[in-house]
Amino acid sequence: MTQAIQTREIQYTAKDGSSLIGYFAAPENTQPVAGVIVAPEWWGRNEYTEQRARELAEQGYAALAIDLYGDKKVTTDAKQAYAWMMQTFEQAETNVTRSSAGLATLAAQPEVNSERLAAIGFCFGGKVVLDLARSGADLKAVATFHANLSPQSPAQEGQVKAEILVLHGEDDSMVSLDDVAQFKEEMFAAKVNHQVIIFEDAKHGFTNPLADERAKANAVDLGYNAEAEQKSFAEMYALLARTLG
Repeated sequence: MTQAIQTREIQYTAKDGSSLIGYFAAPENTQPVAGVIVAPEWWGRNEYTEQRARELAEQGYAALAIDLYGDKKVTTDAKQAYAWMMQTFEQAETNVTRSSAGLATLAAQPEVNSERLAAIGFCFGGKVVLDLARSGADLKAVATFHANLSPQSPAQEGQVKAEILVLHGEDDSMVSLDDVAQFKEEMFAAKVNHQVIIFEDAKHGFTNPLADERAKANAVDLGYNAEAEQKSFAEMYALLARTLG
């Protein structure tokens, strides 16, 4: 049974000076609960990201859909999304700085138990939360969906505190199975507790019902797969239940 929830926007500032606006959702109760940051696809902190935050809240978690571009900028144009994303790579620490600010903002909310934190991310946001985990952030778990797996800085042994779950589409033309193999080598070398699950007939963007529409509009290789979406979220919720209690 889903829980009644509350939502609000929260404005916060990262150490790089960027003004960020997160979307917070939590169960309507007085007891602090485990918290999860939700990092968006390259489109920005849009309705899809907010929907995932609300779903987490309905399942008993507090969630903050984080802003990575500033001023909650969003687009449906792939060229604009690419440009914004690339701007965040101009300084090596930008995404870790901004996601860390989001995590700290989540942890500071009265509805949140700051000792029970996790992060999930989609596509570009998946890379962001992986790099946050690689940085040594105080996370119990990280789950990624059709994520860019390449590291800003490779994981070092003893640095990653989170258990990591990577949910990947076999037919993803943007992140190859060779990329997945390299990621696994990185995780094994750093002795990180991790799992990679590959879904058949799933492309990049497989969890987003708007993926086919976005693919057609932008001539990019995306695709929605309802079965992979359902199975991947079941795996994510199992991870959160196991690691956050």
